Amino acid sequence: MTRTRQLHDSFDTGLVWFRRDLRNTDHAALYYALKHCERVWCVFVFDTTILHPLVDTWQARHPGTQAQDRRIEFILASLAELDKALRADGGGLIVLYGDPAELVPKLASELQVEAVFANHDYEPAAIERDETVHERLAEAGREWLTFKDQVIFERAELLTGQNKPFTVFTPYKNAWLKQLTSFDLKPYPVETYASHLAALPRKLDRRLPTLDQLGFAPGNFAELDLPAGMSGAQHLLDDFLTRIDSYAERRDFPAARGTSHLSVHLRFGTVSIRTLVRLAHEMSLQPDGRGSATWLSELIWRDFYFMILAHHPRLASGASFREEYDRLRWERGPEANEAFAAWCEGRTGYPLIDAAMLQLNRTGYMHNRLRMVTASFLVKDLGVDWRLGERYFAEQLNDFDFAANNGGWQWAASTGCDAQPYFRIFNPITQSEKFDADGRFIKRYLPQLGKLPAKCIHAPWLAGAERLAEFGVVLGQDYPAPIVDHAQARARTLARFGK
Repeated sequence: MTRTRQLHDSFDTGLVWFRRDLRNTDHAALYYALKHCERVWCVFVFDTTILHPLVDTWQARHPGTQAQDRRIEFILASLAELDKALRADGGGLIVLYGDPAELVPKLASELQVEAVFANHDYEPAAIERDETVHERLAEAGREWLTFKDQVIFERAELLTGQNKPFTVFTPYKNAWLKQLTSFDLKPYPVETYASHLAALPRKLDRRLPTLDQLGFAPGNFAELDLPAGMSGAQHLLDDFLTRIDSYAERRDFPAARGTSHLSVHLRFGTVSIRTLVRLAHEMSLQPDGRGSATWLSELIWRDFYFMILAHHPRLASGASFREEYDRLRWERGPEANEAFAAWCEGRTGYPLIDAAMLQLNRTGYMHNRLRMVTASFLVKDLGVDWRLGERYFAEQLNDFDFAANNGGWQWAASTGCDAQPYFRIFNPITQSEKFDADGRFIKRYLPQLGKLPAKCIHAPWLAGAERLAEFGVVLGQDYPAPIVDHAQARARTLARFGK
């Protein structure tokens, strides 16, 4: 595994490889490179080992069409802003397309840099990639230096009293808060050494690639309320801070703008985790800090899942955290396949589930409460293997991050650490009644149900055909009948878990 080295040496030239950290402020690798090198270049690689499978998956679902992915559009917009910021300080961003395990060492050789700097990545495939880069750089006599940047505490920095990794969130959170100091949240003053940025060599000073050149077509990204780049992150943060006091009360209601919407910015590093945690922690100590404390807890969950993945890389191969649950027998065959397709496409007959899936498909966003409810429905109402849902979310979510996505799915499936107990099975009707009582969210994505009163909208089939007809709804025509009976499904789930 790549290790951070204590820097004592100085270098004439260095290269910073941007990955999940698309900003030029409070950036560990950029700071150390600028501080320890006289001249620094910056690079981003559109990784074909990631892009090509995205294209293949799209074309499998949409034969004969060019791939679309909102995340690629978000990255391009964020890179344009990063490049502009670096140029303002005398540098710029080299953007390459291909396999970074080959391109980064090749670029380092072309520029004749003495060291390559990057921030830690925690996914097994990324760790393997970085080891390859490290080996190739070492063969050429170049340094490979990496740094903690996207979490507050990583890997084994936080352990139990028995010197073992935590597996339950609440004790982890308590230890996290106890260990936290102001130093952990101190920003890296990149601007102090920004003059060490080197101008791009003419042959590498190219325009950013277009979507088409990357193999993608425009989707609906431009229509979404999703500002990209560092300025987009700041805009969303400023907006959230005006309503953070109500976060604890409003965050579970999908029709309300109660959450920060910063998750995609954390995913791509257009905002520093230290900035967010510092604000959340300081505000949580105020007399009216309940909302900030709740938000801080959510940020700690993010660290928790990164830590879990670092200690249990087998999770990236589809393993259950609790190995005994790898023996669970999930539904198989045509009926299960159709149930999964209905879930993906938002036609299960349960309005809250369907509205949530349509939101995901159309925007790449899903409210956190709805992630839990839809995941529970797939696994515990339909009996479908959680890995299929995990993979579908990975394809659709703008903020997809393996550690958090895997952690959330295993929690919902009761197969993970800190698992939801097998007998806690979300009732999609009562969840709808509690968190979308008047049906505002449902009606936003299911306008055919727009005339239904709140009493009928959560479980339309219970209203009866005559009552539904009064509001222009015919089950099976305007909206599907439910594909499963929740009470019967609950019994099957308890039997599946052998209880």
